[in-house]
Amino acid sequence: MDASKPRQEDCLFCRVSRETNDKENLVVCRSQKAFVILNKYPYNPGHIMIVPFRHVPSLELLENDEGLQLFRLTSIALKVLRDIYSPDGFNVGINIGRVAGAGIEQHVHVHIVPRWNGDSNFMPIIGHTKVLPETLDETYKKLNQKSICNEEVFDH
Repeated sequence: MDASKPRQEDCLFCRVSRETNDKENLVVCRSQKAFVILNKYPYNPGHIMIVPFRHVPSLELLENDEGLQLFRLTSIALKVLRDIYSPDGFNVGINIGRVAGAGIEQHVHVHIVPRWNGDSNFMPIIGHTKVLPETLDETYKKLNQKSICNEEVFDH
């Protein structure tokens, strides 16, 4: 293994998946094969990630049931985020590899970022500051009130 690449035991997502303190780790919900977590450094309110439990660097390495659940959770999360935030659109993305922008390149995950007309502002460029209208704690509470991981979704 390349020494510059994180090992499974060093992986943030693997550590979070093993721990049970979901609120502290910003885990919104867990299904059988994946979990939903808030991005600690969100681009916008409601920025979440869907993460498979298994430590693999790319989509094609997921088993069929893992991939299905990953994208089923993504679909459900879009509905929940639409209901809570009423965004004008979304960015849904998977960065595979460091050159593609993956911050955690050895554990594939899906980003969902709600977007609104005019949500890009000059603060990150001029003030080196990101302006968000709510805290991570507020986002966590909102997403827990409308659970993405409801039981009926994973019974089949």
